[in-house]
Amino acid sequence: MRARGAFAAWVVAGALAAAVGHAESVWRWRLPRGMPEPPVPADNPMSARKVELGRRLFYDTRLSSTGAYACASCHQQARAFSDGRARALGATGELHSRSAMALANVAYNVRFGWDDPEIASLEAQALIPMLNKAPIELGVAGNEARILEALRRDRFYAREFPRAFPGAARGFDLAHVRNAIAAFERTLISGGSAYDRAVYGDERGALTPAARRGLALFSSNDLACSECHGGPTLGGADASFHNTGLFNLDGQGAYPLAGQGLFARSRVPADMGRFRAPSLRNIALSAPYMHDGSVATLRDVLAHYARGGRNARAADGAAPGTRGPHQSERVRGFSLSVEDEAALLAFLEALTDEAFVTDARFSNPLAAAPRASAAASRVSSLPDDGAH
Repeated sequence: MRARGAFAAWVVAGALAAAVGHAESVWRWRLPRGMPEPPVPADNPMSARKVELGRRLFYDTRLSSTGAYACASCHQQARAFSDGRARALGATGELHSRSAMALANVAYNVRFGWDDPEIASLEAQALIPMLNKAPIELGVAGNEARILEALRRDRFYAREFPRAFPGAARGFDLAHVRNAIAAFERTLISGGSAYDRAVYGDERGALTPAARRGLALFSSNDLACSECHGGPTLGGADASFHNTGLFNLDGQGAYPLAGQGLFARSRVPADMGRFRAPSLRNIALSAPYMHDGSVATLRDVLAHYARGGRNARAADGAAPGTRGPHQSERVRGFSLSVEDEAALLAFLEALTDEAFVTDARFSNPLAAAPRASAAASRVSSLPDDGAH
């Protein structure tokens, strides 16, 4: 998922994206209060046609080796674009070693995936599930010609690709597919939760008293949750990776071979078990948790951090356990009463954006209309200014 920088660089990136030809049209963001304008790469500017094209591709099962799998198979709107599995399942039935990350507010990320610091744009990330062979996800690699030919025979795609990408007039390719999907994913912005209405909308009653108390605990120095889950995205947007103490298999901090975090690429011992902190937005909808789905509920997540990691204490909580040498110093444990736990859970549940997970702009256009019919008519009538 390659665009560098942070919130401060977004205005510059957005200005570069505005330098487009007449066929791309001007894109106007309609952002929730408190959410900044996302960066857009100059070589893949936004347009209404491109976004609608990407939405259709996101849900199209023909973009897989089996013809039965789509991006949306692992990223379901009702689950904030996650899938409810501990480990993602590919088109051929092969299990991934990691869970599918939710896509809400993915437009703001500077790094993507759980443990690959080299993937720095949505365009780059979109190719990963298509071309991965170990494990196979969509299974496009080796089947590119057949899959593209099937898409090219579709009247909707034959008409809309040249409209969204003037350079595709002689036939679109996988790069066009990738860019359209990335443009759609860039619009998946969530900022309408009770938390947002309280913080950015000045609705004093948006948060319950318990949720307000939970927010105070979340931001406190004692718990310091906001150190890793802060900013408008509540985590996930920056390039920091952390070892949260999930494993210490050998007393030296080892993680399972299938999920060793940054260490798998860097071979630097201190990188063992370091994964990217995900956004907490809509977190109540995206269980199970952690990179491997090994923590079932939000209550279990709180218990994990209160203990200071899975191995910080013995199971009965009495004797000290073995803390891994590479565990983040931020995961140090804290006291959590029954009332504290209830307040934190109320706050985390207040991060659910019901409008986002039911928004028709992000829904499956293929479920509501036959191919090349109603959805095609809607795109054909889009205004020239690209308003969305």
